[in-house]
Amino acid sequence: MSRFWNKLVATLDPYVPGEQPRIQNLVKLNTNEHPYGPSPKVLAAIAAHTNDSLRLYPDPTALVLRQAIAKRFALTPEHVFVGNGSDEVLGHAFHALLKQDAPVWFPDITYSFYPVYCGLYQIKFRAIPLDDNFKIAVKDYLPGAATGASGGIIFPNPNAPTGCANPLAEVEQIIAANPEIVVVVDEAYVDFGAQTAATLIEKYPNLLVVHTLSKSRSLAGLRVGYALGHPDLIQGLDRVKNSFNSYPLDNLALAGATAAIEDEAYFEARFGWSESEYSYFVIAFQGFYAFGLLSFGGVIDKIGIDAVLADMRARGEKV
Repeated sequence: MSRFWNKLVATLDPYVPGEQPRIQNLVKLNTNEHPYGPSPKVLAAIAAHTNDSLRLYPDPTALVLRQAIAKRFALTPEHVFVGNGSDEVLGHAFHALLKQDAPVWFPDITYSFYPVYCGLYQIKFRAIPLDDNFKIAVKDYLPGAATGASGGIIFPNPNAPTGCANPLAEVEQIIAANPEIVVVVDEAYVDFGAQTAATLIEKYPNLLVVHTLSKSRSLAGLRVGYALGHPDLIQGLDRVKNSFNSYPLDNLALAGATAAIEDEAYFEARFGWSESEYSYFVIAFQGFYAFGLLSFGGVIDKIGIDAVLADMRARGEKV
């Protein structure tokens, strides 16, 4: 602690980012990065913009990227906000939309950055327990479910770190039941096992959907995230962004992210592995459970892991 810190800084409990080990051929699971690299079109787009144009500031409105995202979701660019990773987008959402007189509600077991934002922006919050199956119970997010009003709701779908997803109908039930507050659906992992709520945006002006290109688009190293919502919500995010950093995405990030969004064929092809290697994935996690590294209350049965380890070593992976 420094005597030069202000009182708020002294009270913060900062987020601890996942370790990035400097070990070659490591099977790294701690930050959920994609096992495959980005689209070749992404790399080509970045290379094409590595030139003298870097002397110029990037487009502060990120119009080309926002147009590409809007086209993918059949929206307009006015429905799209982009930022330096979804963490920045979420941070602006907490600051612009979720800081109200009443506390923001989110699950007690969820993305650990949420309470960090609350500490930084001095937002009151209520952590709502998951049910006995580690799922978000819709009834707990309806008006009257708890003493006192809610100033906003945020939850991931699928939730992290549980991986449990709520059906779109349940997500819509929460949104529809809370028309006077903003409901943020954090869809960082939506491509891995849930339906996106982006289809509900034109129906509900209180809905904000947040995505990242770090996971399913293999661009964790580029730091690009975005939000989809009613233009009024997007304008609120823009006001906070332009009071902090008008240029959150550089020219290379804008080019690479646009190419990633537009290359739907590569995205779909890379997700083909999920089905073909699903059995291998389950076996590996059953092995982790056998080692006592995971505890899912009997959801995954204990089995031996020798065969899994032998195969991973044969592929040159350090385990």
